[in-house]
Amino acid sequence: MKKVITIDGPSGAGKSTLAKRLAQQLCFQYLDTGALYRAVALYLRRRGYDEEISDDELRQALQEVKIEFSSGRVYINNEDVSDQIRTPEIGHYSSVFSARVPEFLLDTQRSFPEKHDTVAEGRDMGTVVFPRAWKKFFLTASVEERAKRRFNQLKEMGKSITFDEALRDVKDRDERDAGRAIAPLKVPEDAVYIDTTDLTIEETLNRIIRHLNSDA
Repeated sequence: MKKVITIDGPSGAGKSTLAKRLAQQLCFQYLDTGALYRAVALYLRRRGYDEEISDDELRQALQEVKIEFSSGRVYINNEDVSDQIRTPEIGHYSSVFSARVPEFLLDTQRSFPEKHDTVAEGRDMGTVVFPRAWKKFFLTASVEERAKRRFNQLKEMGKSITFDEALRDVKDRDERDAGRAIAPLKVPEDAVYIDTTDLTIEETLNRIIRHLNSDA
């Protein structure tokens, strides 16, 4: 396996933007695990399932789908769905379903660094998916700051949302992430913890680069 850098943290902590920038600067590949979960959610919603789906229905549905991530794009049964997964509805359901599908996506995620030095971001990268990663980071920020980032991100994408809706979404995700029985969100014991509330992406990136260089 190649080198793996994991970046975990709650919704709105800046993981995705930071991971993309870091991967580009290091000439690593970026593994967007959130896109994989969103693809599963899109697939299940297309089939009419919601949070009431039974365990048997979920197992059966997942036997009939192949989720892949390649060159920054995500595919459902060879269909590029990279744009369709970026809606508030699919974001909501990816969080709803995430506690019940991590094992389904485990092999897909773990196979990625077999060919590439990888920056992987998500909720359980450093604890479950890549427990022996080369370097681990955990990013967080205040709930209000994360909601502001989520609100601005969706507005830039042309989505209709209020700040209160973004705040409620972030709080709901936090509750689900911390309370799920399988792979709950927690700080890896050997991770570098960074509060990004008062930091720009550039400042956070520089902190990570300095840490990597200090251990080189």
